Amino acid sequence: MAALKTTSGRSTTSAGVLAYRKGARGLEVLLVHPGGPFWRKKDGGAWSIPKGEMDGADAPEQVARREFAEELGPSASIGPLRPLGEIRQRGGKRVVAFAGEGDFDPAALTSNTFEIEWPPRSGRRQSFPEVDRAEWFNIEFARTKMLSGQVELLDRLVAIAVESAGK
Repeated sequence: MAALKTTSGRSTTSAGVLAYRKGARGLEVLLVHPGGPFWRKKDGGAWSIPKGEMDGADAPEQVARREFAEELGPSASIGPLRPLGEIRQRGGKRVVAFAGEGDFDPAALTSNTFEIEWPPRSGRRQSFPEVDRAEWFNIEFARTKMLSGQVELLDRLVAIAVESAGK
């Protein structure tokens, strides 16, 4: 699948992984909090699945696996992936998502970084982690933490889990 491009040349399609585990609190999902100064004081409605932009060169599952490792670090591994389909976020970005069972330790987070001019118009460049936190949430609490456009992925995961339990 080729990425769509905006007039600024930025990709409008990302691929990511909704990692899950069956824990003491039932079904739990791993969400990440974006790093950088814009997101520093935002919490509810700010968390996301680990994801990254597609450039058209790789298949969506390859991009999702690569971004999962880049955003969480080398200790992050995920098993077989099941497609969750595509969603569209509020700003128009499309996300192709996959579900995979895993058990990542959030204390092991070692995200890649990005560099921006900060403070704006200061002429100084600073480096920030792409992801500054990762945490496991039960499904209901994840609904309050997650970007609103991605909440539908939780419903799709629950449907898969119910289907699997019935087999």
